[in-house]
Amino acid sequence: MADERNASFTKNLMAGKVCFMAGATSGINRQIARRFCLEGAIVYVISRSLDKVTATVDELSSLGTEAAGKNVDVRSYPDVEEAVGDCIAKFGKIDMVLAGQAGNFPAGAAQMSSNAFKSVIDIDLLGTFNVCRATVEHLNKTDGNIIAITAPQGSSPWMYQSHVCAAKAGVNMLIKCLALEWGPSGIRVNAISPGPIDDTEGMRRLAGSTEQLKKTKDSLALRDLGAKDDIADAALWLCSSAARYVTGTIIEVEGGTSLGDASGALKL
Repeated sequence: MADERNASFTKNLMAGKVCFMAGATSGINRQIARRFCLEGAIVYVISRSLDKVTATVDELSSLGTEAAGKNVDVRSYPDVEEAVGDCIAKFGKIDMVLAGQAGNFPAGAAQMSSNAFKSVIDIDLLGTFNVCRATVEHLNKTDGNIIAITAPQGSSPWMYQSHVCAAKAGVNMLIKCLALEWGPSGIRVNAISPGPIDDTEGMRRLAGSTEQLKKTKDSLALRDLGAKDDIADAALWLCSSAARYVTGTIIEVEGGTSLGDASGALKL
């Protein structure tokens, strides 16, 4: 499915663009990186796992473009800054930034430790700030743009997700503040909020059983899980000239998740 869509949509839309991408070694973010490479982008990935960085760089390089990366913990600003410097040294500029790193696990607030709560806040919210802050001076030179990956939990409360709700709500407000502050410099800042996406770690953790998966699908207006390419499509649009007047916006690609439970709706 992903390969068919990539083959039919490739139009070299990202030719010559350098993309600095955090968390792009797995899941949704890796598919965004693949899609950008197929559109001609040069991609630099960061992730905590050196093995994942190496495997991702090898895969992206095999798609016919340049790729590099570094194992980095986004919670450490000096480490992110060092990776940004390495990207500039290798490729000379940064046109686009993806802040896609995330942490999640189901846990009740009364059972969660302070360190567990802090860990998700630091990865999602502090990590997003660190990635944006470390790249802004380079984006200022290219009229670049930033995409953060948020989640439906950022705009509505979820049971056993207080840590994620708090972190993603912070990300949502952060991108709006950055869009206000950095827009006069020509930098666009937006976020994508993926809903239930098939073949992702998030879905395996939150809807791991067949029964829960069916319940999730039945509750959605579109009655199906999304694909990772649905998110890659949205990211590609946000990075294109077609979205030149879009900033401070959260694009919901979530099959109607935020509309509420549609399990009672009947087909016409």
